[in-house]
Amino acid sequence: MLSSQVIQTSIEELRAITKVDLCVYDPMGAVMATTADMKDINTGLIGDFASSPADSQVIGSNHLLKVWDEGELLFVIVARGGSDDAYMVGKIAVSQIHNLAIAYKERFDRNNFFQNLLLDNLLLVDIYNRAKKLHVEVTAPRAVYLIEIKGEKDVMATELLKGMFSNQSGDYITAVDEANIILIKQMESDSEHEDLVSVADTIVAMMNAEAMMNVKVAFGTVVQELKDVSKSYKEAKMALDVGKIFYAEKNVIAYSTLGIGRLIYQLPVNLCRIFIDEIFGDISLIDFDEETLTTINKFFENNLNVSETSRQLFVHRNTLVYRIEKIQKSTGLDLRNFDDALTFKIALMVANYMKYLDTLSY
Repeated sequence: MLSSQVIQTSIEELRAITKVDLCVYDPMGAVMATTADMKDINTGLIGDFASSPADSQVIGSNHLLKVWDEGELLFVIVARGGSDDAYMVGKIAVSQIHNLAIAYKERFDRNNFFQNLLLDNLLLVDIYNRAKKLHVEVTAPRAVYLIEIKGEKDVMATELLKGMFSNQSGDYITAVDEANIILIKQMESDSEHEDLVSVADTIVAMMNAEAMMNVKVAFGTVVQELKDVSKSYKEAKMALDVGKIFYAEKNVIAYSTLGIGRLIYQLPVNLCRIFIDEIFGDISLIDFDEETLTTINKFFENNLNVSETSRQLFVHRNTLVYRIEKIQKSTGLDLRNFDDALTFKIALMVANYMKYLDTLSY
């Protein structure tokens, strides 16, 4: 329903231009907005007029007019003054409020449409029919961005995003839960991965600079048709979840770059537990101190290059070799060997995934 504040602003602007007082009632006779006290118009008179077949009526020095939309009576407008000028102002008010009601309804319907589209709650025929009615382009490249704000989702954040991405550009901001804001971004036909990352980086930077909010942005792949937007949303959602487990230090996570983390995320829990037991046995990640874990991660970052790793860690090469051999004694895996390093890397990621699942169980 169109808000009283919007109606009040509209009729006050008309009053300032025409000097004709206006009052807007709902079909039951309750005052929605007014520019004057119309004591001579009571609820009964409004109710009688609302139930009558007439679209306009004169009562004393007042013109009563109806606002319809698709056969439904929305409002009754009273224009004060017995002259034709008052009647014409009343007609203008009817047209203006009718257009506002349509715009509001379209905005509400569009939000509802995109929410159901993301959640796969629409049949294919409904997608195309409603898209046509809401003037949403069916064939256009789009990607879904999921913006997670640390803490509670803020109204200011939503408004800031709406200022950055407008409906006129084919973009749309919505939400399907209390945790995240969703951006459905229309892309250029020749957009590449770098363009998607650039949009995400802009969101992170703007939210931090304008609203002092620390956000994490995940996005799916580009889809070419409206019916596939839910696919991009599911990818963005997975990217956000996987990013929290394996790439916690990153503020921007792309589904297409999740790599092996995406595979591990979809593995059955029991299979993960068996794999961890086979690799680590009775050893837990807790048994590895911070120095050891830092050494392992840096060694992997440098593609198993001992010299470069020791240089970046500011340790002697022999010290690094000693640490690697110590890990080999406890796990049976030599990190200098590619196959063993790959096994250890996957095992670490699986262990982090299991740790994440344990936090969810509390």
